[in-house]
Amino acid sequence: MANVVVVGSQWGDEGKGKIVDWLSEQADIVVRFQGGHNAGHTLVIDGVTYKLSLLPSGVVRRGKLSVIGNGVVIDPHALIEEIDRLKGQGIEVTPDTLRVAENATLILPLHQELDAIRESANAVTRVGTTRRGIGPAYEDKVGRRAIRVMDLAEPLALGRKIERLLAHHNALRRGMDLAPISVDTVQQQLERVAPRVLPYVDSVWSLLDRKRREGKRILFEGAQGALLDIDHGTYPFVTSSNTVAAQAATGSGLGPGAIDYVLGICKAYTTRVGEGPFPTEQRNEIGRLIGERGREFGTVTGRPRRCGWFDAVLVRQTVRSGGINGLAMTKLDVLDGLTELKVCVAYRLDGREIDHLPASERAQAEVEPVYETFEGWHAATARARSWAQLPAQAIKYVRHIEELVGCPVALLSTSPEREDTILMHNPFEN
Repeated sequence: MANVVVVGSQWGDEGKGKIVDWLSEQADIVVRFQGGHNAGHTLVIDGVTYKLSLLPSGVVRRGKLSVIGNGVVIDPHALIEEIDRLKGQGIEVTPDTLRVAENATLILPLHQELDAIRESANAVTRVGTTRRGIGPAYEDKVGRRAIRVMDLAEPLALGRKIERLLAHHNALRRGMDLAPISVDTVQQQLERVAPRVLPYVDSVWSLLDRKRREGKRILFEGAQGALLDIDHGTYPFVTSSNTVAAQAATGSGLGPGAIDYVLGICKAYTTRVGEGPFPTEQRNEIGRLIGERGREFGTVTGRPRRCGWFDAVLVRQTVRSGGINGLAMTKLDVLDGLTELKVCVAYRLDGREIDHLPASERAQAEVEPVYETFEGWHAATARARSWAQLPAQAIKYVRHIEELVGCPVALLSTSPEREDTILMHNPFEN
């Protein structure tokens, strides 16, 4: 039985939620392995829209087990709110359908406050975070002072751990002329949420190992995209975790041998939220048109996304650095009716042509795209469910992108609806 990892191959917002939901029909377990509630997934099922931030996309499928792995940073208040919101939409999330890693790090209100203050303090250091405390929580994790999910079950030992955490944070707060936080304040916050969170807690690594030995199919769901990876992304305009497929092993407690196939999600064009380099960005009518047609607004933040042409250089790079075996291309229908399309095939930097995005922040800001131009198509791709229903020029566009990025397109999405998906290769049948 193949186990599949789904990751974004651009800057996130590629439509992973729909693809994970579509694939989860074949999976037994869906696992989130990094990020936090800064990641947004929108699912449209039978006309009903579900907006998820922390819960795995498989949670809306009956009979599936959803797992939040140790690589995720968890805001317990956001988790409870999301569970309650889904209940209002008729989706019951119980300990039988959701398990949370006992060794996952918690996001506290003090993390959110610090994140917001830093992001607002100086435009020079602003990286475009969602201000949800993700970065400060990961900092505490690697600083060995974090409060973890398991600590909610040990209130007698919790005070000492909070003291250790506040020794760092209150020193930071004094430097920013902020009032210190007391141990009692944090402990009371945690004791209030503990009864709602603890029923879901489990040794996730052991659970997944057992399920894998039983022959269950596991679908690993990434958040954000490979270009936001803390090591391989457009640093410093990145998230605070590793977003590439290798993190699925570390962030769930399973070894790399558990990964059989990596599916990278990409849009038929490119978008980005927040700050940072974007070589193919179109700050013109084309960019506005793509944004309007694609409804390009962040699921979590509501911020409009920056839009531009497909960048084959970047996707080729993430295919290689992320070990991607196949692509799922989304939003092809957004390009319907455009007379002319462009694809970036190389960059020009300092008077020469290069075939990759350099690691240098200066170089990333200065690269200029080299484009190939394609004839558009007038017939609609929207809601197509077979290859034969696509216009010839749309097929030509997809096929040429496969050649440029060195990776086959396994799935093609032609609307937000679950069923409007064309399958060329089933990742679970690797």
